[in-house]
Amino acid sequence: MGQLGLGRQFGRLAPQLDGAFRADGVFAHDRLRFVDFVDDVEDLLEEVAWQEWGNKKAVDGFEEYMLRHYSG
Repeated sequence: MGQLGLGRQFGRLAPQLDGAFRADGVFAHDRLRFVDFVDDVEDLLEEVAWQEWGNKKAVDGFEEYMLRHYSG
């Protein structure tokens, strides 16, 4: 996230997401469970949705969608 330049726009978002990935961009399963990561991302997206649109409902269903499509 920081490398994409999003750290300036969402100061707390980039540092929290950066810790979940290795330098090569691969998700760091040994540092964080995927389920916990998805839950944290949903919380962060709710903050972004509130900042941008004043409505947290814009990200309803994100966690369920991610877990259904990407967890084994």
